[in-house]
Amino acid sequence: MAAANHSPSSPYSCGKDSGPVIPTTSLVTFLERIQETAFQTYERSKFDHKDFIDLSLKFDLSTTVKAFDEISKTENGSVSTKDFEEFIGKWFKSAGEDLVYVEPMDFETEPHGFLPKVENPEVRAWALEVHGLWKKLSREVSSSVHDHPELHTLLPLPVPGMIPGSRFREVYYWDSYWVIRGLLASKMHETAKAIVTNLISLLDTYGYVLNGARAYYTNRSQPPLLSAMVYEIYNRTGDVDLVKKALPALLKEYQFWNSEIHTMIIHDAENCNHSLNRYYAMWNKPRPEASAIDKRFASKFLNVNEKQKFYRELASTAESGWDFSTRWMRNPSEFTSLSTTTILPVDLNAFILRMELDIAFFAKIVGEDAIAEDFLTASHTRKKAFNSVFWNENMGQWVDYWLNYGAEPKEPQTWEAQNQNQNVFASNFVPLWIDLFNSDTPLVEKVTRSLQSSGLLCAAGIATSLTNSGHQWDFPNGWAPIQHMIVEGLWRSASIEARKVARDIAERWIRANYVAYKKTGTMHEKYNVEKCGEYGAGGIYRPQVSVGRMEWC
Repeated sequence: MAAANHSPSSPYSCGKDSGPVIPTTSLVTFLERIQETAFQTYERSKFDHKDFIDLSLKFDLSTTVKAFDEISKTENGSVSTKDFEEFIGKWFKSAGEDLVYVEPMDFETEPHGFLPKVENPEVRAWALEVHGLWKKLSREVSSSVHDHPELHTLLPLPVPGMIPGSRFREVYYWDSYWVIRGLLASKMHETAKAIVTNLISLLDTYGYVLNGARAYYTNRSQPPLLSAMVYEIYNRTGDVDLVKKALPALLKEYQFWNSEIHTMIIHDAENCNHSLNRYYAMWNKPRPEASAIDKRFASKFLNVNEKQKFYRELASTAESGWDFSTRWMRNPSEFTSLSTTTILPVDLNAFILRMELDIAFFAKIVGEDAIAEDFLTASHTRKKAFNSVFWNENMGQWVDYWLNYGAEPKEPQTWEAQNQNQNVFASNFVPLWIDLFNSDTPLVEKVTRSLQSSGLLCAAGIATSLTNSGHQWDFPNGWAPIQHMIVEGLWRSASIEARKVARDIAERWIRANYVAYKKTGTMHEKYNVEKCGEYGAGGIYRPQVSVGRMEWC
């Protein structure tokens, strides 16, 4: 059962939302008005809110706003479909026009040494087809974005890169790790490095890697996997210059994730304090990319402060990458009970542990021994925190820890067993991905048995949760990043039992991807793990095709 203090009552009624807010641009604010009008004008089933926030201006903003204000509107703010579409066509460039196709610099139809262990001719032919899709995802920011950034929500980036695909037209942070893993499998090392270059550019500009390369994403980050990207590229290429370039940026990112808003202190039963991390977006308004929908969800709250707190929870959940899931809800049946900022997520802290280990490794390479020693010490300190705060011996899993209402970053909270969220989520097994854990064979075997009996293992892979809520990060959906981290963690261990389970999960997942591809001609961002070959559903947008996340197979 979930922790006892997770009552359905709203946490938003206590205190004032006083967290930081990063201002947005005037263009984003105006495009939210356009999005709201589209919401009123079109049927919900024909409406993708992101299409309207990604539009680019043909003319200056003030002239466009004036023209929009002059359109005849009904009392609820809608306009005729004809008038609206004529206005959009006259004053805006289509979403996606600010990115232009560019030939990948290092693409080969069949690279030398490509997936040497794949011998089955049908599977190999499929792998080469998927490999060929890189040519469809290669983009660079148009010259207009560089020359006239005020006309675009897309942010300028220094070099070409890869996008996830479909409605996700821009670079995204944590998706990029799996894009890079795929590029390395495709021997596209220079393109992989280019992605890191673009993410470092965002980090240097804003002080953190943005959720995505859009002006409306400047208020939050995403799961911090930049160090893991650099590690994978270095591991394949031995590029010391990349490590030298990345290390200062990674130190800056580590500082961001350990800033006051992201850290909480837990006082354990052995009288030790542990500093651990949470998601916390710097935003308390509707997310611009989903503003019209967010406002409808928030309409149940009666005052501005409650709405602001709810909006911060929405944005913080988006920062987690798991948007949305009952994992973040005090009351799993009530979406507006999102309380992501009051959770210490086990996977986020695993990613930061990975960052500490990677920084120690990189620092050693470039001769920064003092930094290496500091971060190695930090990683062992965090491992102790995992044992004290997240580990649940009875379950054989690491679980999220719920903070008490009104928790302040500087005030230590005493660890309580009832604050562990004992509901089963795939994230409970993500620490297996970290070598400090997967190198402990008895621990791995205990966690493997727990995974096998958890209910998450299904015909086509690992389910994200056990709750069929209709949210896309819940049952029966399975996502490639989750499959990959758990499978790779099990496979890296010395346990024969764990490696067998890893192979079994990987075969189920790859088979599901293959069957779905043969039926639909594309890869998908999520799959229904109950039924081999069916793609997933749920969420606030239509199911998307997505190549980058799938390439690790």
